[in-house]
Amino acid sequence: MGQPVRDYLLTLCVTAAVTYLLTGPVRKFAIAVGAMPAIRARDVHREPTPRLGGIAMFGGLCAGLIVAAHLQNLDWVFQLSNEPRALLSGAALIWLIGVLDDKFEIDALIKLGGQMIAAAVMVIQGLTILWLPIPGVGTVALTQWQGTLLTVALVVITINAVNFVDGLDGLAAGMVCIASAAFFLYTYRLWYGHMIEAAAPATLFTAILMGMCLGFLPHNMHPARIFMGDSGSMLIGLVLAAGAISVTGRVDPDTMTLFAGSEREATQAMLPVFIPLLLPLTIIAIPAADLVLAIVRRTWNGQSPFAADRGHLHHRLLEIGHSHSRSVLIMYFWSALIAFGAVGYSVHSASLWIVIVIVGLSALGLVLLLMPRFTPRAPYWAERFVPPRYRRRRSEGEVPEAEPSSAHEAQQRPLETQMVQEGRELPERAPVVVGVSGVNGATAIGPRSRFSDRDKADSSH
Repeated sequence: MGQPVRDYLLTLCVTAAVTYLLTGPVRKFAIAVGAMPAIRARDVHREPTPRLGGIAMFGGLCAGLIVAAHLQNLDWVFQLSNEPRALLSGAALIWLIGVLDDKFEIDALIKLGGQMIAAAVMVIQGLTILWLPIPGVGTVALTQWQGTLLTVALVVITINAVNFVDGLDGLAAGMVCIASAAFFLYTYRLWYGHMIEAAAPATLFTAILMGMCLGFLPHNMHPARIFMGDSGSMLIGLVLAAGAISVTGRVDPDTMTLFAGSEREATQAMLPVFIPLLLPLTIIAIPAADLVLAIVRRTWNGQSPFAADRGHLHHRLLEIGHSHSRSVLIMYFWSALIAFGAVGYSVHSASLWIVIVIVGLSALGLVLLLMPRFTPRAPYWAERFVPPRYRRRRSEGEVPEAEPSSAHEAQQRPLETQMVQEGRELPERAPVVVGVSGVNGATAIGPRSRFSDRDKADSSH
């Protein structure tokens, strides 16, 4: 069993490495072609940031599939199943639509049509839902049209859920990586734990998806140097949906009776992997909830469901006082709790401690939500190893002295202190021009811009 794990890890590492190495050149390419939209009123970032990060992620996807096709323990997946080719075809189409949107901002209805066509391409090549196991009822066979409509609906919902949650640096990539990690554990258990071959393609898809997200995250964490754009968010949403479709509705519950005892018990044992077809989605529960709330909110206000706003869950976290990084970590926490909780419950559904741990962690998450302005302080013995903002004040009313920004200033400070004590005047310093490269930092396209008011942002898009 160790050899298959090494093959999956190799595929994951190659995908992550290719994605990571391609992201830098893709960033320069995005700047060169002008794929840097102006700041909008709903945006959180304060300076134009290049998009098109999905180009690097698509390169990682192709590299992962190529490597897997040449590994001894994974090549048979390509020989016995057409699902990897179906995934690559649909991913290429949705990626191309996303690239065009990142550069030219195409209409929302055109993107929706492209998502449905990409899903239809995968259905034509065999990546579709054949039956729907329902707990307590058994296996319900679907007609060709029913399976096609259900598959297209799941793909479109997943793509838009991931796209909607892509609002903070590193948020979408991290949440999808967490969800795919939980899904990988479940599909790997089905395949190598119970020898259900139908779960092998989904196991490969989730391993590659983890590599795509892990390779892109170092460039996308706050402050992000590049955004994945629609070319990336729609791509990872489609891959995540493909994994759910590949295992859900294609793994026959009759094969589960070998270790579950009966079809009803088998269906209940596989419940966490069936739920992605039913709403709310366990694998992408947070993005799906954000999607539903956004549609209801915009429709209630008389707006189009596709009209962008600042009412998403991550925007609300910022409004109540959480920092950018803390908001992202909170969303990570809830995604991991739901995804791994579902997987843990599927493995030990009769264990009470699983429920107790989930409830306890949920309470901890609520406490973190209620303390948005809490700033951790390091103990006195560790203050020299942490940034100044985490150090304690020595006495009441004492403000810690700011650290010198240069060696020259550090040498001048004792002299200035002595002059003040002796009553002498301090020499005038040359003013520093804000925005000059080297003072406040600069991007690849010039001095870093600063905005004192969010209302100054361009709200034309």
